[in-house]
Amino acid sequence: MQRHSSRIELSQSALQNNLDFIRRKAGNDTVISSVVKANAYGHGIQEIVPMAEKCGIRHFAVASSYEAEEVIDARTTDADIMIMGILYPEDLPWVIEQQIEFFVYDYNRLKRVIEVAEKIDEKAHIHLELETGGNRTGLKEDQLDAVIKQIKKHSDQLILEGVCTHYAGIESLSNQSRIQQQLKKFGGMVDYIQSSGINPRLQHTACSAAALAFPETVMDLVRIGTAQYGLWPSPDIYNLHLLEENKVSDNPLQQVLSWKTDIMHLKEVPKGDFIGYGTSYCASRDMQIAVIPVGYGNGYARSLSNRGHVLIRGERAPIVGSVNMNVFMVDVTDIENVQIRDEVVMIGSQEKNAITIKSFTEVSDAINNEFISRLPAAINRKVVS
Repeated sequence: MQRHSSRIELSQSALQNNLDFIRRKAGNDTVISSVVKANAYGHGIQEIVPMAEKCGIRHFAVASSYEAEEVIDARTTDADIMIMGILYPEDLPWVIEQQIEFFVYDYNRLKRVIEVAEKIDEKAHIHLELETGGNRTGLKEDQLDAVIKQIKKHSDQLILEGVCTHYAGIESLSNQSRIQQQLKKFGGMVDYIQSSGINPRLQHTACSAAALAFPETVMDLVRIGTAQYGLWPSPDIYNLHLLEENKVSDNPLQQVLSWKTDIMHLKEVPKGDFIGYGTSYCASRDMQIAVIPVGYGNGYARSLSNRGHVLIRGERAPIVGSVNMNVFMVDVTDIENVQIRDEVVMIGSQEKNAITIKSFTEVSDAINNEFISRLPAAINRKVVS
């Protein structure tokens, strides 16, 4: 295989550490569903799924049937798969035949599911997503009677795996009154469903932020994306953790992903010359510049121009000039004995220094999940200990 301009390393021990921490928070009886949508948040479905299975995970959540098929190809066990997002009618027969679980958030979708399941003589494994105030997807209260009637009538075509909802910004403390209203509404809707004689196997509402900070949201299953990859959903959630532990500093989560490349070229730039496209950076002294073979076309945000850093020989090297489509430049004037092909760490550790994914959010307007989920699938990913 020919080499890409950069490479990603994934730490098995970091993933194990993170999932162990989440288990302690959620409890041993709660199912952890590993959310691997968006190519496992940029980490790679093909790599993360077997890594998570080694950590004991037997349930994965995705956003589409395409991603569900990727999980099937990657898994090494009989782990369950749950589609939380779009599901085209054309894909329903395959999804039902594969016994893939999926969200039903629309009454018409439920009717279509029943028709297909009846036609192919297979049972559909469904989760009812309830509208509790997020106003995104979900069945409304006035639809419940019709839904309950269909589930009772078509018990030969349906297996009600669960009922669920999604919180509208639980990672922010400013949203807590809204979240509590959602939690109360969910409880009322579930009570109504159960009072009709229907008992779903699982109730689930918690994402990473909810599972880490709000135990009342942890039910039979938690859907964990951000936290399993070693990222805190928000500063608010991290600060709540510190308060609970009564500590000033404590980070039990470990970053799973490291992103590296090599110096492509070295250039001597005289004082007064501009560096790269345009005039955004002018050399204030005679400088040595290292050209790095990664750019916004490779997932390295252009907003890091003149703001970001990389690690070279264990030291921070600032970006100078604009991040181009496939290259950017860094100042290595004060770093001794820099050579072409020296390792460049864009995310991760080198000697005593580290660049975290979180640090990117401090110099750009991208959130953690946005930044890493944009990492191209073409970059080679390697699992390390």
